[in-house]
Amino acid sequence: MSALDTIGPLRESETGPRYMRLQRLIREAIDKQRITIGSALPTERELVEEYGVSRVTVRKAIDGLVEEGMLERRQGAGTFVAASSQAERQHGDRGQRVEKSFSIMSSFSEDMTARGRKPSNVWIDRSEGAVTPDEAMLLGLSPGSRILRFSRIRCADGETMAIEHAVVPGWALPSPDVVGDSLYAALEGQGHRPVRALQRLRSVGFSPEHAEMLGISAGDPCLAIERRAFLPDGRMVEATSCFYRGDAYDLVVEQGDY
Repeated sequence: MSALDTIGPLRESETGPRYMRLQRLIREAIDKQRITIGSALPTERELVEEYGVSRVTVRKAIDGLVEEGMLERRQGAGTFVAASSQAERQHGDRGQRVEKSFSIMSSFSEDMTARGRKPSNVWIDRSEGAVTPDEAMLLGLSPGSRILRFSRIRCADGETMAIEHAVVPGWALPSPDVVGDSLYAALEGQGHRPVRALQRLRSVGFSPEHAEMLGISAGDPCLAIERRAFLPDGRMVEATSCFYRGDAYDLVVEQGDY
């Protein structure tokens, strides 16, 4: 049996970007020891040909697993299953820090699922109404336009990770109820998944209100991220403020030529 056979085919029933789906397949093959410690992964060219995806898609999938420590690159030899990968996975990821890449357009749910963790929400607000003057200016909407608002506590494996407040123009989604665990999956279902974003990061302390929601102490470190996400035609489709637990997240920025 070849290494490609042990990974298996992409499951068309799964949602999300193709690099995330390929990443899940490789991770599953490692977790179930169909690919053993020290074994070589198929080459990028073999993966491109087998799955009908671009080299960038394959590279993104592998890069994420290298960052997690499941795979390691050996100069001139290829990519291999790291010696520590299965032992660490067997002990679980709970309580370990999560790396969030600024270089990849992915949602919280996709990030957690890609790391083998189960995302969930505690909803604070999921509603629609008329846009406020500030929201209209932010999203480029006319006064009186319909807007959707989402506020929730984001969790992974039942552990609180972040608080998120998002606003979406009404033309992007038919109802706030179509959003389950993933806002981006809902947007993608309507043909409105963003392709680029502007993000601003600040390091602050958690307010007493937010700290109580997350079950932590007021003043604990917080990574506050403001994101403005856009469609290919330049329309803004999402404006989000996220407050991540500083003890659970590392932010990574990747640079270079692709």
